[in-house]
Amino acid sequence: MSSTVHMIVGSLTLVLFVISAILYAVEWFRGQVIPQHRLIAFSAATLLLLQYALGFMLLGAGNSVKWTHVVFALVAIVPIGMEHGMAAKEPGIRKRALIGLIASVLTVALVFAAYWIGEKNS
Repeated sequence: MSSTVHMIVGSLTLVLFVISAILYAVEWFRGQVIPQHRLIAFSAATLLLLQYALGFMLLGAGNSVKWTHVVFALVAIVPIGMEHGMAAKEPGIRKRALIGLIASVLTVALVFAAYWIGEKNS
């Protein structure tokens, strides 16, 4: 398998997390749920899991990457859990959107850091 696939999926993952953060900001500002947002948020999280699988396959095939790339990528699961776990339990849309926004911004920062390190490594 080529690292190009990992890079393309990584780009899509980053874009979806940015879109999700923007949608959380809009939901927080308007106080209304955007129906398509849940699909986008879960798609971003699913792509990240696919990234983990692709990355571990690349490592297993003998490719190397800086350890910080792996750490930033793996730590990104923490704010995603906060987003899908904590925010989902909130009854009010504004508080739910604010928790989701904070979690999404953290996720974008971590995924971007992992992406940037991976780009510099290739």
